[in-house]
Amino acid sequence: MGEFTRAETASRAGFQSEGDDKTGGAYRHPPAEGWRRFSGWGACHPQGRSILPPQTQRSKFISAPADALLPFVRSVVKVFTRDSTMVPIRSRSLASNHDRNTPLPRSKSRCIMPPPSKAKSQDDDKRRAMKRTLWVLATVFLPAILLAQEPAAAPQGAQRRSSEQSPQSERAQREERTRPAQQPSAPPSTPEPAQQGGGGGEGARAFHFDMTEAPPVVTHHEIHLGGGTFSYTATAGRMPIKDMEGRIEAEMFYAAYTLDGTDPATRPVTFAYNGGPGAASVWLHMGALGPRKVVLEPDGRLPPAPYRLEDNPNTPLDKTDLVLVDAIGTGYSRPADQAAARKYENLHGDLAAFGEFIRMYISRNERWSSPLYLFGESYGTTRSAGLAGFLNDHGINLNGIVLLSTVLNFETLEASFTNDVPYPLLLPSFTSIAWYHKKLPPDLMKDPDRARQESMEFAEGEYTKALASGDALSPQERQDVIDKLNRYTGISKEVIQWANLRLNVQTFTHYLLADQLLRVGRLDGRFTGPDPDGFMNTRFFDPSSAETGPPFTSVFNDYVRRELNYKVDMPYYVSGQESGVFQFSLTSPPPGPGGGGGEGGQPQTVTPLREAMVKDRYLRILNMEGFYDLATPYLAAWYTFDHMDLPPEFRKNISHAQYESGHMVYLDSKAHAKLKRDFANFIDETTKR
Repeated sequence: MGEFTRAETASRAGFQSEGDDKTGGAYRHPPAEGWRRFSGWGACHPQGRSILPPQTQRSKFISAPADALLPFVRSVVKVFTRDSTMVPIRSRSLASNHDRNTPLPRSKSRCIMPPPSKAKSQDDDKRRAMKRTLWVLATVFLPAILLAQEPAAAPQGAQRRSSEQSPQSERAQREERTRPAQQPSAPPSTPEPAQQGGGGGEGARAFHFDMTEAPPVVTHHEIHLGGGTFSYTATAGRMPIKDMEGRIEAEMFYAAYTLDGTDPATRPVTFAYNGGPGAASVWLHMGALGPRKVVLEPDGRLPPAPYRLEDNPNTPLDKTDLVLVDAIGTGYSRPADQAAARKYENLHGDLAAFGEFIRMYISRNERWSSPLYLFGESYGTTRSAGLAGFLNDHGINLNGIVLLSTVLNFETLEASFTNDVPYPLLLPSFTSIAWYHKKLPPDLMKDPDRARQESMEFAEGEYTKALASGDALSPQERQDVIDKLNRYTGISKEVIQWANLRLNVQTFTHYLLADQLLRVGRLDGRFTGPDPDGFMNTRFFDPSSAETGPPFTSVFNDYVRRELNYKVDMPYYVSGQESGVFQFSLTSPPPGPGGGGGEGGQPQTVTPLREAMVKDRYLRILNMEGFYDLATPYLAAWYTFDHMDLPPEFRKNISHAQYESGHMVYLDSKAHAKLKRDFANFIDETTKR
């Protein structure tokens, strides 16, 4: 059957077109002659348009909830059309006068109009009866069914809030109704391979947190330091991070400690944070810098529960005001929604959030003229290096940056089939841990400094050259390297051979004390413990993480409510992964020149740090490293600083400090006291100019 224009079709069918009406060309009822009834509720036009009146068109009037009426409607139709043939669309049976072996003509229409047949007078009566029945169903029964399915209205006043709730608890309850389910607590985060692709909630379920700004909570305290008593003010709250139009996209939790009776124009202020990425600042807050700290064993090991607080004798509060900040998605810091999480939970978004936090803090508290410092740990050092360039570009210069357990270039940590750089950089740390556990030869056991020096010389010379040679090593050269690796690590020659001369952290921590069936710690190689699932069945386990997580988590949650009076119902995420929606990405592209990033390779923030140093010749860097740290080996940090391409007059602005401790240097009481002295001296040197 050929195609027809609207006018031609109307003319052939014997009825008039309504092309000008609002239905866009619906048709009036046709005469009985020349049309057949189909199972799809009526007749079809040759070009696929329904010829029933709009009130009886199923697609325009009848919704899914009323589908239960269809059997009844069909039965009614059958009653009025018992002698009529109800044929399916495109069925061969509709062509009663055609040969069944002859294919019907094809067209683009939804229906095929059969050849005209003779109409009987009874047909008109039956059609009119069917239309009346359908009209009654459409206008009476269907609206009643649809109205019955409307949800009942909520009782008036059901959402009313109690007038006795505090602003923090009211907002927390709103967040609790929208936040994702909490997952079990995770150990402290250190630099790990990040999520690839889009970060910040990409692929996670949608969520929304309340962004109503509440005033911070202010309390007053005293502490005894060095024979004197110091009064200080503690401020706990959430700083809004806004877009260009003033809408709050995230809120960052902070705890600020300011010494009373000091001049803000000359009083230093230090912004401190942990890393992860995904770690809250609880570790620096309750272990290193805050005026109150968790009580641990002298060597930093886990004490028996319940855990307690004590005054921190090594807090630098006598030298600098402190602002401890949680990254978005950690602690009490939250993004407004999934879009904000994607924006800020990546390397460059994280820098923008912390940069804006610092600008907001020094603006609201009138600290633009104060000496400014950054103190970052682990991935927090990556952040600090990036912030140096970010803040400089926004007119904020720093007096100094303290880098604790440093990683500025992830190429020095992430080994791969094409990257052998990390293996030599790990070796002196392996030697230090093997010395601690008495696994070195007698001559090296006499002097740990000599053992580390020999190990470093071998790592930077013969070992690096051997790895670069790859399969071209002769059998004798290969055996010489195996013998020396065994000497400096305590790992058996068989394991070194299996590892193809490339010992990583997992292999070393698993096999160093294999004769005792103990695993060595990654964050702190002095810690040991049996594998939870057995020596051969546990893929990886860090005893140092297991011994530090519970005391810090328990003590902080008590301290923030009891002493800082910051009382909210939302959970404090020590690790962002506890939220179930935190997905940090290190692979986001830089926003522009000087933004750092990986430049197509591993993430790094060496570039913005170098730019900040050469733009401000007074900027000083203090690098702090623990000998027993396998998360951020100290030789990897030295390697990074040696490859910054800095002129000699700028290299002298970088100083180093080492500690007989691990990744969290301050866990050991002696190392903690040395850290305080080094930081205090650094502040004195960078403020007396």
